[in-house]
Amino acid sequence: MTSAGPLGDHPQRDYARKLQLFNAFAGPDLQSLMEVAGVKPGMHVLDAGCGTGETLQRLADIVGPEGLALGVDLSAPHIAASASHGVPTGLLQADLTRLPLHANSLDFIWCANTINHLRDATDALRRMASLLRHGGRIALGQSAFLPDMYFAWDLRLERLVNEAVRQYYRDRYALDERDLAAVRALVGLMRKAGLGDIRAQTVAIERLSPVDAATEAYLQEAIFRQTWGERLKPYLAEEDYAELERLCDPQHAAYALRRPDFHFIHTFTLVTGAP
Repeated sequence: MTSAGPLGDHPQRDYARKLQLFNAFAGPDLQSLMEVAGVKPGMHVLDAGCGTGETLQRLADIVGPEGLALGVDLSAPHIAASASHGVPTGLLQADLTRLPLHANSLDFIWCANTINHLRDATDALRRMASLLRHGGRIALGQSAFLPDMYFAWDLRLERLVNEAVRQYYRDRYALDERDLAAVRALVGLMRKAGLGDIRAQTVAIERLSPVDAATEAYLQEAIFRQTWGERLKPYLAEEDYAELERLCDPQHAAYALRRPDFHFIHTFTLVTGAP
């Protein structure tokens, strides 16, 4: 298997820890969206881009013993992480553009924060939709169509940091800004792939100070250290980077997560459609 898309994905790529942190933070909110989107007991469902398996387990819990939950991911380390949870369901290491599944065999497909990793998203969506039975639906989920809010008290620094992150990814993957923005057009992608009965819902996942342990772990490790960290130093003015370091340092008196006015907002958009 080769890379399926423009973001450096390949069968041995491993960012399992980041996925686990996000799923611990956002999992309960995403489960509510699954139920609203139509996942029901007894269904046959697919988690397309299942990552480390936490979301797949939630799907399995909803469909119950009379249903079937399958997970597929390109990454062998992610599949191994899913298997280590003991998820009582099927796992496949495969490219989403070449799924070894029968047509008309599924009732629901969940595909979150994944479609932007595919080189030809329209073709992949058509292929996935062909797996659905009559009345089935596919759900494409994506984080942060609306910018996340980290520093409620400093809009300027938050804007500069977000712009620095986008520039870093453009440089890292040699992408144009329009390439990174294309994922926002999920409704258009659904229509281009020939799906109908399209519905969209955006939810805000909010956390206030003092934050719970899962939120702090996600923000501290996945955002402050991995997404931001040293990699942003070349993209920010010296004084702005110094301020960012203070806000992200749990040993510093200015640590953002201990401020009484800390208010974190993460948005997640789900677009569903039917063949």
